[in-house]
Amino acid sequence: MTFKQLEALYWVVQLGGFSQAAQKLHTSTSAVSKRVHELEAGFDLELFDRSQRTARLTEKGEEMFVLARKLLEHRDAAIDQIGKPEVIERRVRIGVTEFTAMTWLHKLVEAIQRYYPKVTIEPDVDASGNLKEKLLADELDLVLVPDVFAQAHLPSHVVGEFSSVWMCKPGFVEPGKIFRLHELASRRLLLQGSKSGAGMAHNSWMKSQGVQPSDVIIVNNLVAMMGLTASGLGIGCMPEKCLAPMVARGSLMVVPCTPAPPVMKYVAMYKGDQRSTLISSIVMLSQECCDFTRMFEISSS
Repeated sequence: MTFKQLEALYWVVQLGGFSQAAQKLHTSTSAVSKRVHELEAGFDLELFDRSQRTARLTEKGEEMFVLARKLLEHRDAAIDQIGKPEVIERRVRIGVTEFTAMTWLHKLVEAIQRYYPKVTIEPDVDASGNLKEKLLADELDLVLVPDVFAQAHLPSHVVGEFSSVWMCKPGFVEPGKIFRLHELASRRLLLQGSKSGAGMAHNSWMKSQGVQPSDVIIVNNLVAMMGLTASGLGIGCMPEKCLAPMVARGSLMVVPCTPAPPVMKYVAMYKGDQRSTLISSIVMLSQECCDFTRMFEISSS
Protein backbone atom coordinates (compact mmCIF):
# COMPACT_ATOMS: atom_id res chain seq x y z
CA MET A 1 0.00 0.00 0.00
CA THR A 2 1.43 3.38 -1.02
CA PHE A 3 0.39 6.98 -0.50
CA LYS A 4 -0.11 7.35 -4.26
CA GLN A 5 -2.62 4.50 -4.17
CA LEU A 6 -4.40 6.03 -1.19
CA GLU A 7 -4.48 9.44 -2.88
CA ALA A 8 -6.00 7.89 -5.99
CA LEU A 9 -8.78 6.27 -3.95
CA TYR A 10 -9.37 9.40 -1.88
CA TRP A 11 -9.72 11.79 -4.82
CA VAL A 12 -11.82 9.43 -6.94
CA VAL A 13 -14.34 9.39 -4.09
CA GLN A 14 -14.05 13.09 -3.22
CA LEU A 15 -14.37 14.33 -6.80
CA GLY A 16 -16.75 11.65 -8.06
CA GLY A 17 -14.75 10.03 -10.84
CA PHE A 18 -11.43 8.75 -12.15
CA SER A 19 -10.93 11.53 -14.71
CA GLN A 20 -11.54 14.22 -12.09
CA ALA A 21 -9.05 12.54 -9.75
CA ALA A 22 -6.50 12.35 -12.58
CA GLN A 23 -6.83 16.07 -13.20
CA LYS A 24 -6.42 16.79 -9.50
CA LEU A 25 -3.32 14.57 -9.24
CA HIS A 26 -1.81 15.83 -12.52
CA THR A 27 -1.71 12.37 -14.07
CA SER A 28 -3.69 10.24 -16.51
CA THR A 29 -6.98 8.45 -15.89
CA SER A 30 -5.29 5.13 -16.63
CA ALA A 31 -2.63 5.84 -14.00
CA VAL A 32 -5.31 6.53 -11.37
CA SER A 33 -7.17 3.36 -12.36
CA LYS A 34 -3.94 1.35 -12.12
CA ARG A 35 -3.23 2.63 -8.61
CA VAL A 36 -6.72 1.69 -7.46
CA HIS A 37 -6.38 -1.79 -9.00
CA GLU A 38 -3.01 -2.25 -7.25
CA LEU A 39 -4.60 -1.28 -3.94
CA GLU A 40 -7.42 -3.77 -4.52
CA ALA A 41 -4.98 -6.52 -5.48
CA GLY A 42 -2.85 -5.90 -2.42
CA PHE A 43 -5.81 -6.59 -0.13
CA ASP A 44 -7.64 -9.03 -2.42
CA LEU A 45 -10.90 -7.08 -2.36
CA GLU A 46 -13.04 -4.81 -4.54
CA LEU A 47 -13.18 -1.17 -3.48
CA PHE A 48 -15.71 -0.06 -6.11
CA ASP A 49 -18.96 -1.61 -7.27
CA ARG A 50 -18.25 -1.85 -10.99
CA SER A 51 -21.83 -2.80 -11.81
CA GLN A 52 -22.66 0.88 -11.30
CA ARG A 53 -21.98 3.58 -13.90
CA THR A 54 -20.59 5.91 -11.24
CA ALA A 55 -17.64 5.35 -8.89
CA ARG A 56 -19.59 3.88 -5.95
CA LEU A 57 -17.72 2.30 -3.05
CA THR A 58 -18.38 -1.18 -1.73
CA GLU A 59 -18.70 -1.72 2.02
CA LYS A 60 -15.00 -2.58 2.25
CA GLY A 61 -14.28 0.37 -0.02
CA GLU A 62 -15.98 2.68 2.49
CA GLU A 63 -13.72 1.33 5.23
CA MET A 64 -10.63 1.77 3.07
CA PHE A 65 -11.65 5.33 2.16
CA VAL A 66 -11.91 6.31 5.84
CA LEU A 67 -8.51 4.74 6.48
CA ALA A 68 -7.00 6.49 3.45
CA ARG A 69 -8.30 9.87 4.57
CA LYS A 70 -6.84 9.45 8.06
CA LEU A 71 -3.46 8.27 6.78
CA LEU A 72 -3.21 11.14 4.30
CA GLU A 73 -4.15 13.66 6.99
CA HIS A 74 -1.47 12.26 9.32
CA ARG A 75 1.09 12.37 6.51
CA ASP A 76 0.35 16.01 5.70
CA ALA A 77 0.36 16.97 9.38
CA ALA A 78 3.74 15.29 9.88
CA ILE A 79 5.23 17.07 6.87
CA ASP A 80 3.89 20.44 8.03
CA GLN A 81 5.00 20.01 11.64
CA ILE A 82 8.39 18.37 11.20
CA GLY A 83 9.49 19.57 7.78
CA LYS A 84 11.31 22.88 7.43
CA PRO A 85 9.40 25.52 5.43
CA GLU A 86 12.08 25.62 2.74
CA VAL A 87 11.75 21.89 1.99
CA ILE A 88 7.94 21.56 2.01
CA GLU A 89 6.67 20.77 -1.48
CA ARG A 90 2.98 21.38 -2.00
CA ARG A 91 0.54 22.82 -4.52
CA VAL A 92 -1.83 25.37 -2.99
CA ARG A 93 -4.85 26.63 -4.95
CA ILE A 94 -5.86 30.08 -3.71
CA GLY A 95 -9.05 31.78 -4.87
CA VAL A 96 -9.07 35.58 -4.88
CA THR A 97 -11.39 38.33 -6.05
CA GLU A 98 -10.51 40.78 -8.79
CA PHE A 99 -10.01 43.51 -6.15
CA THR A 100 -7.43 41.45 -4.27
CA ALA A 101 -5.66 40.60 -7.53
CA MET A 102 -5.47 44.32 -8.37
CA THR A 103 -4.12 45.39 -4.99
CA TRP A 104 -2.11 42.98 -2.82
CA LEU A 105 -2.07 39.48 -4.34
CA HIS A 106 1.47 40.03 -5.63
CA LYS A 107 2.66 40.78 -2.09
CA LEU A 108 1.11 37.56 -0.79
CA VAL A 109 2.64 35.44 -3.56
CA GLU A 110 6.07 36.98 -2.90
CA ALA A 111 5.74 36.31 0.85
CA ILE A 112 4.72 32.68 0.33
CA GLN A 113 7.58 32.12 -2.11
CA ARG A 114 10.00 33.68 0.36
CA TYR A 115 8.99 31.38 3.25
CA TYR A 116 8.04 28.31 1.19
CA PRO A 117 10.20 28.35 -1.96
CA LYS A 118 9.09 24.86 -3.05
CA VAL A 119 5.36 25.52 -2.64
CA THR A 120 3.55 26.13 -5.94
CA ILE A 121 0.79 28.74 -5.83
CA GLU A 122 -2.12 28.41 -8.27
CA PRO A 123 -4.32 31.54 -8.08
CA ASP A 124 -7.90 31.56 -9.33
CA VAL A 125 -9.44 35.01 -9.86
CA ASP A 126 -13.24 34.93 -9.82
CA ALA A 127 -16.36 36.35 -8.18
CA SER A 128 -16.75 35.61 -4.46
CA GLY A 129 -19.79 33.39 -4.91
CA ASN A 130 -18.02 31.26 -7.49
CA LEU A 131 -14.93 31.00 -5.29
CA LYS A 132 -17.01 29.72 -2.38
CA GLU A 133 -18.58 27.05 -4.58
CA LYS A 134 -15.14 25.98 -5.83
CA LEU A 135 -13.92 25.73 -2.24
CA LEU A 136 -16.86 23.49 -1.33
CA ALA A 137 -16.14 21.34 -4.41
CA ASP A 138 -12.49 20.86 -3.34
CA GLU A 139 -11.32 22.79 -6.39
CA LEU A 140 -9.60 25.34 -4.13
CA ASP A 141 -7.71 25.05 -0.84
CA LEU A 142 -8.20 28.61 0.40
CA VAL A 143 -10.21 31.66 -0.68
CA LEU A 144 -9.84 35.35 0.17
CA VAL A 145 -13.30 36.92 -0.06
CA PRO A 146 -15.63 39.50 1.55
CA ASP A 147 -17.08 38.33 4.85
CA VAL A 148 -20.59 37.54 3.63
CA PHE A 149 -20.61 33.72 3.77
CA ALA A 150 -21.30 32.68 7.37
CA GLN A 151 -21.02 28.88 7.37
CA ALA A 152 -19.90 26.86 10.39
CA HIS A 153 -18.07 24.21 8.35
CA LEU A 154 -15.98 26.88 6.60
CA PRO A 155 -13.61 28.39 9.17
CA SER A 156 -12.72 32.00 8.41
CA HIS A 157 -10.21 34.54 9.70
CA VAL A 158 -10.36 38.29 9.07
CA VAL A 159 -7.38 39.45 7.00
CA GLY A 160 -8.31 43.11 6.43
CA GLU A 161 -10.99 45.62 5.51
CA PHE A 162 -11.73 48.59 3.26
CA SER A 163 -14.25 51.42 2.97
CA SER A 164 -16.31 52.26 -0.10
CA VAL A 165 -17.81 55.57 -1.22
CA TRP A 166 -20.12 56.68 -3.99
CA MET A 167 -18.30 58.20 -6.96
CA CYS A 168 -19.23 59.79 -10.27
CA LYS A 169 -17.80 61.83 -13.11
CA PRO A 170 -17.10 65.40 -11.93
CA GLY A 171 -20.19 67.50 -12.65
CA PHE A 172 -22.53 64.50 -12.87
CA VAL A 173 -24.21 65.65 -9.63
CA GLU A 174 -24.20 68.95 -7.75
CA PRO A 175 -20.70 69.41 -6.24
CA GLY A 176 -20.55 69.87 -2.48
CA LYS A 177 -24.05 68.54 -1.81
CA ILE A 178 -24.45 65.83 0.82
CA PHE A 179 -27.01 63.35 -0.47
CA ARG A 180 -29.33 61.11 1.47
CA LEU A 181 -29.24 57.48 0.37
CA HIS A 182 -32.81 57.59 -0.94
CA GLU A 183 -31.85 60.59 -3.12
CA LEU A 184 -29.02 58.65 -4.73
CA ALA A 185 -31.37 55.72 -5.29
CA SER A 186 -33.40 57.89 -7.67
CA ARG A 187 -30.32 58.33 -9.89
CA ARG A 188 -28.71 55.71 -12.14
CA LEU A 189 -26.48 53.50 -9.97
CA LEU A 190 -23.69 51.15 -11.02
CA LEU A 191 -23.65 48.16 -8.68
CA GLN A 192 -21.98 44.77 -8.50
CA GLY A 193 -24.17 41.69 -8.91
CA SER A 194 -25.24 38.84 -6.64
CA LYS A 195 -22.13 36.74 -7.37
CA SER A 196 -19.94 39.47 -5.91
CA GLY A 197 -19.45 39.50 -2.14
CA ALA A 198 -19.27 43.30 -2.13
CA GLY A 199 -22.38 43.44 -4.30
CA MET A 200 -24.25 41.11 -1.94
CA ALA A 201 -23.23 43.22 1.06
CA HIS A 202 -24.15 46.57 -0.51
CA ASN A 203 -27.49 45.32 -1.84
CA SER A 204 -28.38 43.85 1.56
CA TRP A 205 -27.37 47.10 3.26
CA MET A 206 -29.55 49.24 0.98
CA LYS A 207 -32.52 46.96 1.63
CA SER A 208 -31.93 47.30 5.37
CA GLN A 209 -32.13 51.08 4.88
CA GLY A 210 -35.46 50.72 3.10
CA VAL A 211 -33.97 51.84 -0.21
CA GLN A 212 -34.80 50.25 -3.56
CA PRO A 213 -32.86 51.80 -6.49
CA SER A 214 -35.03 52.47 -9.53
CA ASP A 215 -32.32 52.53 -12.22
CA VAL A 216 -29.46 50.04 -11.78
CA ILE A 217 -26.78 48.76 -14.14
CA ILE A 218 -25.04 45.61 -12.90
CA VAL A 219 -21.28 45.71 -13.47
CA ASN A 220 -19.37 42.65 -12.25
CA ASN A 221 -15.93 43.94 -13.19
CA LEU A 222 -14.29 46.62 -11.04
CA VAL A 223 -12.13 48.02 -13.86
CA ALA A 224 -15.24 48.31 -16.04
CA MET A 225 -17.10 50.04 -13.21
CA MET A 226 -14.26 52.56 -12.85
CA GLY A 227 -14.37 53.31 -16.57
CA LEU A 228 -18.15 53.51 -16.83
CA THR A 229 -18.36 55.75 -13.76
CA ALA A 230 -15.62 58.06 -15.08
CA SER A 231 -17.44 58.25 -18.43
CA GLY A 232 -20.57 59.62 -16.75
CA LEU A 233 -22.84 56.61 -17.12
CA GLY A 234 -23.91 56.65 -13.47
CA ILE A 235 -22.89 56.71 -9.81
CA GLY A 236 -20.77 53.78 -8.66
CA CYS A 237 -20.03 52.43 -5.19
CA MET A 238 -16.29 51.73 -5.21
CA PRO A 239 -13.31 51.33 -2.85
CA GLU A 240 -12.23 54.71 -1.51
CA LYS A 241 -8.49 54.79 -0.78
CA CYS A 242 -7.13 52.97 -3.82
CA LEU A 243 -9.10 55.27 -6.15
CA ALA A 244 -7.91 58.47 -4.44
CA PRO A 245 -5.38 59.09 -7.27
CA MET A 246 -8.23 59.15 -9.81
CA VAL A 247 -10.11 61.62 -7.62
CA ALA A 248 -6.97 63.78 -7.31
CA ARG A 249 -6.55 63.78 -11.11
CA GLY A 250 -10.16 64.83 -11.61
CA SER A 251 -11.24 61.60 -13.29
CA LEU A 252 -13.70 60.81 -10.49
CA MET A 253 -15.55 62.77 -7.83
CA VAL A 254 -16.64 61.52 -4.42
CA VAL A 255 -20.38 61.89 -3.82
CA PRO A 256 -20.93 62.54 -0.08
CA CYS A 257 -23.82 60.43 1.16
CA THR A 258 -25.39 59.64 4.50
CA PRO A 259 -25.45 56.98 5.73
CA ALA A 260 -22.14 55.88 4.25
CA PRO A 261 -21.70 52.37 2.82
CA PRO A 262 -20.62 49.82 5.46
CA VAL A 263 -16.98 48.86 5.95
CA MET A 264 -16.22 45.61 4.12
CA LYS A 265 -14.21 42.99 5.96
CA TYR A 266 -12.22 40.40 4.01
CA VAL A 267 -11.63 36.89 5.31
CA ALA A 268 -9.54 33.84 4.50
CA MET A 269 -11.78 30.75 4.28
CA TYR A 270 -10.95 27.06 4.00
CA LYS A 271 -12.72 23.77 4.62
CA GLY A 272 -12.46 22.60 8.22
CA ASP A 273 -11.31 19.12 7.23
CA GLN A 274 -8.50 20.54 5.06
CA ARG A 275 -6.72 22.58 7.70
CA SER A 276 -2.93 22.28 7.84
CA THR A 277 0.01 24.19 9.26
CA LEU A 278 0.80 25.43 5.75
CA ILE A 279 -2.71 26.81 5.22
CA SER A 280 -2.60 28.44 8.67
CA SER A 281 0.71 30.06 7.76
CA ILE A 282 -0.71 31.39 4.49
CA VAL A 283 -3.66 32.85 6.41
CA MET A 284 -1.23 34.71 8.70
CA LEU A 285 0.78 35.92 5.71
CA SER A 286 -2.49 37.17 4.19
CA GLN A 287 -3.16 39.18 7.33
CA GLU A 288 0.30 40.74 7.07
CA CYS A 289 0.10 41.48 3.33
CA CYS A 290 -3.51 42.67 3.04
CA ASP A 291 -3.51 46.27 1.78
CA PHE A 292 -6.43 47.66 -0.20
CA THR A 293 -5.01 51.21 -0.37
CA ARG A 294 -2.88 50.75 -3.51
CA MET A 295 -4.04 49.57 -6.92
CA PHE A 296 -1.46 48.49 -9.49
CA GLU A 297 1.14 49.90 -7.07
CA ILE A 298 -0.34 53.40 -7.32
CA SER A 299 0.00 55.12 -3.97
CA SER A 300 -3.12 56.66 -2.47
CA SER A 301 -1.05 59.27 -0.68
